[in-house]
Amino acid sequence: MNQKIFNWGQSLIHGLFYVLFSLTTYFAITSPNFILGDNPFTGSGTTIVTTWVVMVVVGIILCLYAYRPLFRGFKWLFITHQAVTASVVLALAVVWQLTFMLAVHPAIGFDVGAIHDAVLNPKSPDITSYFSQYPNNLTILLWQHGLAQYFHTTSWLFFDTVTLLLTDLSVVFNLLSVAVIKRRLVPTAMYIHAGWLALFPMIIVPYTDAWVLPFVSAYIFCYFVMRYTQSHWVVKLLAAVGFGLAAIGGYFMKPSAVVGVIAIVLIELLGLFKRETWQRATGQRIALVLALVGLAGGVAGTTYVVGNRALDRQTYIQINTDRAIPAIHFLSMGISGQGGYNAKDALKMVTLPTKKARSDWSKKVYIKRLRQRGFWGYLKFLVAKQRNNTADGSFAWVKEGHFMQHGTKPQGTGLTRALGSFVYLYGENLGDFRYLAQVWWIIWVLMIFFAWGDRRQLVQMLRLSLIGGFMFLLLFEGGRSRYLIQFLPVFLILATLSFERSLAFLRGLFGWVAQPMQPQELDKM
Repeated sequence: MNQKIFNWGQSLIHGLFYVLFSLTTYFAITSPNFILGDNPFTGSGTTIVTTWVVMVVVGIILCLYAYRPLFRGFKWLFITHQAVTASVVLALAVVWQLTFMLAVHPAIGFDVGAIHDAVLNPKSPDITSYFSQYPNNLTILLWQHGLAQYFHTTSWLFFDTVTLLLTDLSVVFNLLSVAVIKRRLVPTAMYIHAGWLALFPMIIVPYTDAWVLPFVSAYIFCYFVMRYTQSHWVVKLLAAVGFGLAAIGGYFMKPSAVVGVIAIVLIELLGLFKRETWQRATGQRIALVLALVGLAGGVAGTTYVVGNRALDRQTYIQINTDRAIPAIHFLSMGISGQGGYNAKDALKMVTLPTKKARSDWSKKVYIKRLRQRGFWGYLKFLVAKQRNNTADGSFAWVKEGHFMQHGTKPQGTGLTRALGSFVYLYGENLGDFRYLAQVWWIIWVLMIFFAWGDRRQLVQMLRLSLIGGFMFLLLFEGGRSRYLIQFLPVFLILATLSFERSLAFLRGLFGWVAQPMQPQELDKM
């Protein structure tokens, strides 16, 4: 009976994941970003830059297919010696990051600008009102204030540098996670991460989206060390401590980042119904598991209490917690329009005087909107919202209101202006950036999609994390793919671990020259 429950749970995770992820894959491929030339949907078409990139890539592929010596040379460089080549490619991606950040670091608007304004003037009535309504951003404000005090600077370039370092720290943890599971896939992970870093301008947006990344990557790494290594028990206990710290640190930075933690707990509980779990159980193993769970839980609980106390006692900015916007407001907003930010709802939250009034109004509006849509209407809405939440490979770049504070056209001259033309709203190459980012996003998605035969527990855990992320964004405020950034470590690790199976499937499907890997090779850990 227990084994049947386990099998049923595995099938449920697999089925639900592919229902949601099939929509993501389809919408990514049919995204307006993936249009060459004039783009009537976005207004920012591609230029000769993309044309040359496409021509060069197609030319290389044709040459590799037609000229065997070149193919062998390519294989020698990027596969046989992939450890060295991948390291160089990743290093070049980091150099590119630095170059881009030093050339382009504008003042950012929306919530990011409010946090920076609070670092400069925490006593402003507008600022105290903002943080009273959105106390979830208090953690990053205190971090930025502390860093500004320590390094004696409040410049955008400084905070962009911190964002870059945190993003790259996430990469380090992701590579370590891959090394724990299958060391020989680390070069593959380096290639994948290098492509991501090269097309991730969010390093110039110092906000929780990017600042939470190392926390998510860290708790995944610590979980892998505890669960999938034969390390000494002391190492596993240290990993348990790291897991608790990273999980709660991520929660304070961005509460929804703990979706992965919930997925880990659920997949481990499901594993208790697996026959092999109890067949391999020994007194020593059970004692270690209980110690790891107790230590991780204890550290997480202690960190949560200490963190909450620190936030309650902070004196940097005076906020009125009675003005905080209730969670149900974001549920109500998540079912309006396209499922994203609703300015009228936000304004209503400001005018209602009490928490109860705000909660009651949001609940009333939520139920009203749900009834208006009806069952089939709501289902259709969710499908459309999944597209809005996950299709855009640029992660909704410059789609927030007042994204850049001082204009929508590239600034400066030379390299600054040239690079700015790819990321400013009215830059002539914005369409090129969106197209290239979309191509890379599609590659990621397909790497994950075609590995449907993989039901290893760690893969199912990563899939369950994405299910949780998708469902969270479907229920609450979403409407644009920027909210996916917090889940990117899961995407990146899952794409890496799925790469071989997806490649083997495609080779078999299209009858490529190289033979697909044998199942026994793929199942080796």
